[in-house]
Amino acid sequence: MSTTPPEGTTTTTSTTSTASGRAGYSNLPMDVARLPIPGNAEFLVYLLAVILAWLVCWLADSLRANDWLLTFTVLTAFYILSRGIAKASRVLEQ
Repeated sequence: MSTTPPEGTTTTTSTTSTASGRAGYSNLPMDVARLPIPGNAEFLVYLLAVILAWLVCWLADSLRANDWLLTFTVLTAFYILSRGIAKASRVLEQ
């Protein structure tokens, strides 16, 4: 059986703000999905390699634009291949 509170008393609920900014929602899970940080270490290495190859082809007298284009194409193909292998290795983990 439930009883009603006496008429003279009032009940108030206070919502206190927590550190995460969720006022009064303490039963919600704290580990919400986050978006990944754009870019990764492989992409940084790829960019550094492309910039280094560009500088070498620009500064060296024996290398021309065709050499730069070939280097850029090969590095890009290897980068795309490495990303495909990395993604394929995580397919069965789900």
